[in-house]
Amino acid sequence: MHQYLNDPMKIEKKSFELIAGELPKHSDIRFDEKQMLIVQRMIHTTADFEYANLVSFNNNAVERGLNVIQNGCRIYADTKMIEAGVNSRVLSRFGCEIVNYISDDDVKAQAVEKGVTRSTIAMQKACRDNRIRIFVIGNAPTALYALLKNIEDGEASPDLIIGVPVGFVGAAESKEALLQTDIPSIVIRGRKGGSTVAVAIVNALMYMLDNSR
Repeated sequence: MHQYLNDPMKIEKKSFELIAGELPKHSDIRFDEKQMLIVQRMIHTTADFEYANLVSFNNNAVERGLNVIQNGCRIYADTKMIEAGVNSRVLSRFGCEIVNYISDDDVKAQAVEKGVTRSTIAMQKACRDNRIRIFVIGNAPTALYALLKNIEDGEASPDLIIGVPVGFVGAAESKEALLQTDIPSIVIRGRKGGSTVAVAIVNALMYMLDNSR
């Protein structure tokens, strides 16, 4: 029989040690301690060191995110996968909750009526809830574009946007549009990203505040 680690926390610890050792071979970007925890968790999730070269931290994003989580807030996720993947037990310790409206009946009906994506309508609905302080987009560029339009129209003022939609149509462009704003954001440039990366970022923020898992 092969000998192997079978303790989840030891596996995670060993993985982070390996990532820290190998990262300098893949990137010479200097991150501060908190940013590095996010970078390492993204790499841990994807086994892809390129994320160290694609990530952009903007306008004091990490501190803004930590502050709003610590004080309790609602977080909007553009996919059910993000909602399921974020550690809700840790989130609830701060009086926070994560929500997603993509499957709501009113969202489905309006999307069909208007001929647009459910992600667009769900984001418009989220922007009407001022309890939502963090927006996490891991899948749909249309959700990010809708959020930026609502911000431009004065209908939303988030404390943090995690903008990491993945894909070939609009993903890179929507993220570049976000980078042109002064909104605190964590962004993955280009086509890469996705719900798993978004989950990694949110969990990394929470574990900086409470890692008693």
